[in-house]
Amino acid sequence: MSEITLHLGQTLWFSGNPMIDGPDVAHHDSRGGIAVQGGHVVARGTADDLRRQYPQAAVEDHGQALILPGFIDAHVHYPQTAMIASWGKRLIDWLNTYTFPEEMKFGDAGYAAEIAGRYLDLALSYGTTTMCSYCTIHPESVDAYFTAAAARGMRVLGGKTCMDRNAPDGLQDTAQSAYDDSKALLERWHGQGRASYVITPRFSPTSTPEQLSALGALWAEHPGCLMQTHLSEQTDEIAWVRGLYPEARDYLDTYEAYGLLGANGLYGHAIHLEPRERDRLREVGAALVHCPTSNTFIGSGLFDMSGLVAEGQRVGLATDTGGGSSFSMLRTMAAAYEVAQLRGVALHPSALLWLATEGSARSLRIADRVGTLAPGSEADFITLDLGSTPAIAQRSAQAADIWEAVFPTIMMGDDRAVTGVWVLGERKG
Repeated sequence: MSEITLHLGQTLWFSGNPMIDGPDVAHHDSRGGIAVQGGHVVARGTADDLRRQYPQAAVEDHGQALILPGFIDAHVHYPQTAMIASWGKRLIDWLNTYTFPEEMKFGDAGYAAEIAGRYLDLALSYGTTTMCSYCTIHPESVDAYFTAAAARGMRVLGGKTCMDRNAPDGLQDTAQSAYDDSKALLERWHGQGRASYVITPRFSPTSTPEQLSALGALWAEHPGCLMQTHLSEQTDEIAWVRGLYPEARDYLDTYEAYGLLGANGLYGHAIHLEPRERDRLREVGAALVHCPTSNTFIGSGLFDMSGLVAEGQRVGLATDTGGGSSFSMLRTMAAAYEVAQLRGVALHPSALLWLATEGSARSLRIADRVGTLAPGSEADFITLDLGSTPAIAQRSAQAADIWEAVFPTIMMGDDRAVTGVWVLGERKG
């Protein structure tokens, strides 16, 4: 049996959802820790209790660093890594000017492998240990992503992006090839090691009804898989969808009509939702993924976090690399706070941390494995320095509680705050 290692420091974990139950469901121990063995967390408690329970264990004492689950990024486009922070466009022009030309390159397996490795290493440097990514239409892009993640031991989700219209010729497949390629990739990768395949129509404007129907059929054949797409990101996009699908009741109906609405559905952005759409998403138990840096960077709008959570929606948090302007989930939490403020709500630090860890894991249906420090979970965790820069340190030094101590890092922290990253108990950074 492998050796037990105690990781000691400050710990923070949740016994409920602070978005609903309030910050009292967050449990902070100023001198706590976790016991890790064989790539899993086997115990969580105070440092003294763990030392007594495991007197022969190796000890890594992280001092006053905060031990958290690795961040979970619920919606990314790893192929957009090289063109992140591209200037001056809204969604449709941004796709045509920057995104599609970059994604054309991913038929080259070598280039796909280079960017996949670069993206994953950047994500790890910011404390993100799991993500759900769109790839490109090229099967090579999917193979590169899962291969690079397996080499790093990471739990990742993703799938081939499918488009058969309103995209350059080199980025279009067909209804049949989308089904065939997706099925073959699903059978190759889903459940292999820590990989999960996600059926991935990009969004209704770039898929014909025939393609959406084919992917709906594939999802019906594999209902245990997730399905990801985009929904109601910008008003001009919604108008475009209305013109392409004149018979649809609303944007969501373009998915629902073809079997692409369900409990395992992930709907990115979801900013400008109609009442019927909100009702249906809640009824089926789908997940909405908030991408705040993207929504402000591309000028999409202000996500209604508090309203959607209050009505019972499941919500995750994401960078939306590279429409989002940062690889950092700390920056993403800060942006979520700022967006909520513009809607008149001050999100509590406990809610922000929960969204970036367990909340996003729940949206991806993997909270039984990652996103928590619970015994039995996979040992993907990070340590945060709550005084990583002079500006942060001088503010956190005045803190009266853990929330005042951690909030400056949420708002001003970057990769310098992430002092350690572990994947299955193995240090990565």
